[in-house]
Amino acid sequence: MALYLMLGNYTHPSVREINAARTKEAVGVIEKNNGQVVSMYAMLGQFDVVLVVNLPGNREAMEVSVGLSRVTGIHFSTGPVIPIDRFDEMMETARQAQEQMPTESKRT
Repeated sequence: MALYLMLGNYTHPSVREINAARTKEAVGVIEKNNGQVVSMYAMLGQFDVVLVVNLPGNREAMEVSVGLSRVTGIHFSTGPVIPIDRFDEMMETARQAQEQMPTESKRT
């Protein structure tokens, strides 16, 4: 499973339909695609809704993003995320690999 961040913006029609039943339906779309909701938040600012979900892969992420837009009328921007400690490990591995390359192969 991979972690995805889904940033959503309400449309005028979707604001009129905010209710707990629609939220349950949205969770159902995620679960139907073998996903799991980690957390869901309403927020102020550039985005109106943020979801953190576990999904098997990019195909399911695309299906969930489109499916949620159809069910809720909310437009989503969806992308994979990794914990920062994992990112730090990846960058350290990349740095070490670069240091082992011959000097003429290194990019500056």
